[in-house]
Amino acid sequence: MLLSRKEIDSLMKLIGLTQDVELNCEQCLYLIAEFAERELAGKTLPAGLQAVEQHLSVCAECREEYEALQQALRELSA
Repeated sequence: MLLSRKEIDSLMKLIGLTQDVELNCEQCLYLIAEFAERELAGKTLPAGLQAVEQHLSVCAECREEYEALQQALRELSA
């Protein structure tokens, strides 16, 4: 199976975003509510929550969960 140039570029971007220590999905989802609440409130993120932001940049499944949570929080505050 050959990869297209776009697929190769996408994989290289993901590799470039990886860090030595990263959260796994379970850890990310444990912290995601606090991350979403702080972000919507415009509060700064402590170092532990910055790892959530990094995980969301590379994990589509967790990003979908985050976006759904963010939408629900917006609706609750409206």
